[in-house]
Amino acid sequence: MAEHESLEFGKADFVLLDNVSLEEFMANLKLRFEKGRIYTYIGEVVVSVNPYRAMNIYGRDTIEQYKGRELYERPPHLFAIADAAYKAMKRRNKDTCIVISGESGAGKTEASKYIMQYIAAITNPSQRAEVERVKNMLLKSNCVLEAFGNAKTNRNDNSSRFGKYMDINFDFKGDPIGGHINNYLLEKSRVIFQQEGERSFHSFYQLVKGAPDAQLRSLHIQRDPTAYTYIKVGGQIKVFADFKAVTDAMKVIGFTTEEIQTVYKILATILHLGNLKFGSDGDVTLIENSKLVSVLGDLLSTKDENVEKALLYRTVATGRDVIDKQHTHQEASYGRDALAKAIYERLFCWIVGRINDIIEVKNYDARVHGKNTVIGVLDIYGFEIFQNNSFEQFCINYCNEKLQQLFIQLVLKQEQEEYEREGIPWKHIDYFNNQIIVDLVEQQHKGIFAVLDEACMNVGKVTDEMFLQALNGKLAKHAHYTSRKLSPTDKNLEFDRDFRIRHYAGNVAYSVVGFIDKNKDTLFQDFKRLLYNSSNPVLKAMWPEGKLSITEVTKRPLTAATLFKNSMISLVENLARKEPYYVRCIKPNDVKSPLLFEHERCKHQVEYLGLLENVRVRRAGFANRQLYPRFLQRYKMISEFTWPNHDLPSDKEAVKRLLQGCGFEHDVAYGKTKVFIRTPRTIFSLEEQRAEMVKRIVLFLQKVWRGTLARKRYRRMRAAHIIIRAYRRYKVKSYIREVNRRFKNVRGMKDHGKHVKWPTPPKVLRKFEDALRNIYNRWWAWTLIKDLSPEQLVQIRAKVATLECLKGQRADLGLQRAWEGNYLVSKKDSPGTASSFTLVSSDLQRKDKFMRVLFSCNVRKINRFNKAEDRALLITDRHLYKMDPVKQYKPMKSIPLYNVTGVSISPGKDQLVVFHTKDNRDLIVCLQGMVPAGDSRIGELVGTLLSHFKRCSNQIITLLFNSMMSVRF
Repeated sequence: MAEHESLEFGKADFVLLDNVSLEEFMANLKLRFEKGRIYTYIGEVVVSVNPYRAMNIYGRDTIEQYKGRELYERPPHLFAIADAAYKAMKRRNKDTCIVISGESGAGKTEASKYIMQYIAAITNPSQRAEVERVKNMLLKSNCVLEAFGNAKTNRNDNSSRFGKYMDINFDFKGDPIGGHINNYLLEKSRVIFQQEGERSFHSFYQLVKGAPDAQLRSLHIQRDPTAYTYIKVGGQIKVFADFKAVTDAMKVIGFTTEEIQTVYKILATILHLGNLKFGSDGDVTLIENSKLVSVLGDLLSTKDENVEKALLYRTVATGRDVIDKQHTHQEASYGRDALAKAIYERLFCWIVGRINDIIEVKNYDARVHGKNTVIGVLDIYGFEIFQNNSFEQFCINYCNEKLQQLFIQLVLKQEQEEYEREGIPWKHIDYFNNQIIVDLVEQQHKGIFAVLDEACMNVGKVTDEMFLQALNGKLAKHAHYTSRKLSPTDKNLEFDRDFRIRHYAGNVAYSVVGFIDKNKDTLFQDFKRLLYNSSNPVLKAMWPEGKLSITEVTKRPLTAATLFKNSMISLVENLARKEPYYVRCIKPNDVKSPLLFEHERCKHQVEYLGLLENVRVRRAGFANRQLYPRFLQRYKMISEFTWPNHDLPSDKEAVKRLLQGCGFEHDVAYGKTKVFIRTPRTIFSLEEQRAEMVKRIVLFLQKVWRGTLARKRYRRMRAAHIIIRAYRRYKVKSYIREVNRRFKNVRGMKDHGKHVKWPTPPKVLRKFEDALRNIYNRWWAWTLIKDLSPEQLVQIRAKVATLECLKGQRADLGLQRAWEGNYLVSKKDSPGTASSFTLVSSDLQRKDKFMRVLFSCNVRKINRFNKAEDRALLITDRHLYKMDPVKQYKPMKSIPLYNVTGVSISPGKDQLVVFHTKDNRDLIVCLQGMVPAGDSRIGELVGTLLSHFKRCSNQIITLLFNSMMSVRF
């Protein structure tokens, strides 16, 4: 039961249909195609519908989903069949094969590629170089065989025009170590003729369109397919694998440069042969475009005259005499076309043989290396019914009859063996046995092939009409054969041309025109000798029969029909020895549309592939069977006796108890290792109960798992919290111990620890560190000022105030020198007038009762008329005085200090100061008379005022700092 596909996609296995009828089969097939499900099972057979679009279901992820799984564990897929074949080969040491069948355009070649891709992907896990090399060569061989064996037809742009069976050899570890390819019935007539809208083999177009210019010149080829008679018909050119890709693939496989060059010389030879034209001069046949003869001689590495002679004459031995018989125009044309077909067929067989020489298993000893097992992949043409069916279609349909016979026999045989192995009673199943049709074709002396060979061996002129008459004589009473002579009223058949066979897939009318020539497959011995005598060793090796002398008597070569019959018998015998797996390919429409499902078209294919019969065979007994452990693993949650594990004596007893509890004991049978379920309804009921229980189990598991996750998350968080807390304590203690160690002896240091570097604190202590630094800085400042006198403390406070306000604003603040404050009593600034200023200052102190002088200095006063005069400035703790130094420092103006609202200074080096007052009568002065002359006292003046106002008054004084000063008079 394929998992993960609901019924909206239809039944994943046709065996599970409610009613086995063609209508239900087609409805399910159509539904799955429309839903994008291109694969469906019939038991262990995969039915594949060509989607005509790229699908993202073949990637590495998909490969991993199917690797090692049972068929019913995943939705239907090619990978499931490939894995089943690989497991059977590896686990049970059995040779297996995968048979891919279907009509042209149904997707057989792509299916074989995906199977090869899957096998390559799941093998060689140890990446052994030799195994990788073999895998690469096996994959690359597809590219080469497609180029030389595939062509565009009206039904398929990449149609395989040959049958291919590839054996992949594996060592005891399950890794590929080599392989072998068999090819069947290459459609060589396509070399010289294609129907309207079709093309010749890809290789010709790859050469003409993709080869380098230099190589085309050496081959005398133009880059124009329409210039060559053999390939100029056909639709739009679409080269599937380009020239370089094929050449590179041949190199990877192991073709030498000389061999690759010979391959393209042979292709060029065929193109030039098609352009040869014969004419007549009386009774003499001539080559009209004789220049091509020298081109052919160059390409075939032989003499021009030998080429011309082989094309125009035939050497005949009569007793001891050897004569050259000239061809007629018709014979020359026939010989040319026969040569082109034979060369291409021989080239293709040589390429297959060369690949086999390279990829075959070498130096393998089963006693040393273990048993060599095989997986075979058969990609062969499907049943064909055309408007005009000839010898090729007859052979292809005979091949399908053989394979269908094998298919039914093996399916029945497998069913019967499994029933017997499990001890289940076997009931006989009626089915259409197409052995009668196989005998009609291949039976000795009576079969169609035998009649055809007999006609070809007759002496004298034998025609296709004579062959048809012989068929009518021998097969007149056969139930599956008829012709117009035997059924005169059947106007669908032409007299002396058509016969009809009732195949298992339907009635097919064949035209006998060309049967005799195609079966004889005559190639004049002169051409074989011509090619054998080439100086090109590769070409010479392709034609060993050319070494026979003209008079040497040889056996009559086997006819094409006999060769094909023998190869089919050998193929069927080979497949019968292996455990088979099947892929049945269906073409949904003829217009290559990814949306269109043509009911009648698909119905016809379902009928001739025998799919409904396959379902009936599978359903005749029990629709489904599973191993007891597998069955329990899937359905054990349904029963309380088996969930979560049973305690019964065996899995078989547990399955019995489970099915009895569900009420299905009358619809099942118990084998030795498997349970057999008769009707699909039981499977669906089990699946529904399982789906319901799975929901409950999932909810329960989610609950338990979420609880587990929550507890796990809590324990982790708690542990993390404990660790973080302990770590923080450790970091805090470490930091405090380190600070204590570094600052332990700062009292005895000269700079009281100013040079000591602080340790880096943990993040959690950054604010604490800031506080600690502030405490230290305050202590450090206290240690500096604790021994200072009151006068020094006043000066320190003034300097601090200056630094806070003017740091970075002015270049020189005068912080490095001692601030005297009362400079007018100093003999430096006023050597002759200091005594006069002292007397005036004392009088003012008695009068205005001020406590101390804050600042005094000579200034240059500027009035509102921009007139400057020398004055003196005295600032006490009560007033600001303007004095006249010329008149013994007579006070000219007194401004109460509480009336001063602000001070303006500039960022330059000037000593200009503006005192702003409440009554808008501002005072502008410029400090002067400093000794030494370069001293700046602006900083001292500002700092002294700010410090005084801050310490002794609640009044706020504003400091304005700008290049442009605002003054009010």
